[in-house]
Amino acid sequence: MAGTRKYSCETASQTLEWIDAIIHFIKPYTFLMNAHVVNFFTDRLWEAVDKEWMDCLRGEPVENLLLIPCGEVQDHWPASLKNFLHNLRSLVFPREQVDLQKIFPGLTVASLGSVLSQGMNVKKKHEVEILSAITSFIAKRVEAKTVVDVGAGQGYLAQVLSFQYQHSVVAIDACSHHGSVTNARAERIKKHYAAQLRRSGSVNTSLLVPKTVTCRVLSTNMLKALSDTLVREDGQTNLTGEENEELCVKIDSSYGGGKEDSLVLAGLHACGDLSVTMLKTFVECVEVKAVVSIGCCYNLLSEEGVDNAGMQCGFPMSNGVKSEGLSLGKCARDLACQSAERWRSLEKDDASHNFELHLFRAAFQMVLSKYYPEVLKTSPSIGRQGKALRRQQRRRTLESSVNSSILLQRDCEGGKSGPVLAKLAGQGGARCEDTSFRDKCLHFEKFNLSGLNRLGLKPLQDINFCSIWRETEPFAELIGPYWSLRAGLGAVLETLILLDRLLFLQEKGSSLEAFMLPAFDPSLSPRNLAIVAVKI
Repeated sequence: MAGTRKYSCETASQTLEWIDAIIHFIKPYTFLMNAHVVNFFTDRLWEAVDKEWMDCLRGEPVENLLLIPCGEVQDHWPASLKNFLHNLRSLVFPREQVDLQKIFPGLTVASLGSVLSQGMNVKKKHEVEILSAITSFIAKRVEAKTVVDVGAGQGYLAQVLSFQYQHSVVAIDACSHHGSVTNARAERIKKHYAAQLRRSGSVNTSLLVPKTVTCRVLSTNMLKALSDTLVREDGQTNLTGEENEELCVKIDSSYGGGKEDSLVLAGLHACGDLSVTMLKTFVECVEVKAVVSIGCCYNLLSEEGVDNAGMQCGFPMSNGVKSEGLSLGKCARDLACQSAERWRSLEKDDASHNFELHLFRAAFQMVLSKYYPEVLKTSPSIGRQGKALRRQQRRRTLESSVNSSILLQRDCEGGKSGPVLAKLAGQGGARCEDTSFRDKCLHFEKFNLSGLNRLGLKPLQDINFCSIWRETEPFAELIGPYWSLRAGLGAVLETLILLDRLLFLQEKGSSLEAFMLPAFDPSLSPRNLAIVAVKI
């Protein structure tokens, strides 16, 4: 599906060649992949990056930094930096949405009406419209009796497959609240369609409603057994708490004795190992004829040799990648969740504020290192209070601008604000710089106090926040370039994880057909790569 690009993944050998090229490319940059940006100052992380790159990028406009994750370069950049980004871009699976008609001849993507799309934002509506059409097309092709929506959430995909495409659907999710919401929403939709049928005189036509189950999917056997059980039952099944564990063990151990219906597994952004379980279930269970999987949350993947040595893990899946002995680690898996499209679409001010938050968090680490060294042993997380501070700062900036305008207007009208304006403006550039520094110190201090409060720590009397800020400020302009370069590796790492899944399927030989394609518009849904597999 990679077209005329340098790499292809139409066969197992081609996919492995692509994977090998990625592994060879990323090995020299493990220091960047595995870095915690909170340690930017404590470990002087920028010193590990090519000095010529950092010297060039430290003065680069924010708009250009935002294009780095997409692999775009500027003419005046060093040749080695341009080569890095060109190579990076050549290794990333293409994201531009494919012409679905060419892949699935005869496919029709129906627009969702107001009833079925109620509660969906533009992104979700786009995703559900396309994935439901693809899943329905595949289900009809393999003559599946039932579609299993894995990680169904609030049941949007399941309900469209039931009401619009008239498939028997089982919706599985770990959250009991999602099951209740799915059922309540389905009931409202059912009433709407039933009223339409009465008006048209089709009173004998039955409506298919998704069956729901609440359960943590712990194995491939459980996923198949749950689906098989629910095909024969009506309504909602909730397996929670101790009951969850007991019933799931019973279901798991009794697998194989049920009705043999043909199934299609579908997952719209099934998190972490759940997408992996879907693919394994497809391979292992003869009743599962096809799978349509769009993964998500690579940070939640279990990894061989990192999280669960000797157990069945989410990465790697394929024998080809297992033989490489590659370990990504959590930082790299987190990085695989970065979206180049989201970076490109950021407004300049939003990007600047994001860089500033990373800057403050890294400088806060300096405070912890100097005054609370014992806390660092626990890898503290202070949450997202930086966003609240960012909103406060924007509000203060707006208020300051409004107040300055009022003062200027009064001054022009002959008011008494002239001396006030003179004091605000200062008598020279140095005083303006001092004011800017004091404002940053004040903002940084508020960030620190909020962070300490979240960690349950009392501020020590001898903390000199301005001293820490003065120490870190000379390197502040390096954090944007560093974070942008690091984010650039995200799409390559995601490509590696997904190609490993595709190779796992391709290694099964000619008994199945498997391919990967960008199903959604990346500007609406950046996590848009679907793996589709059908047993032949």
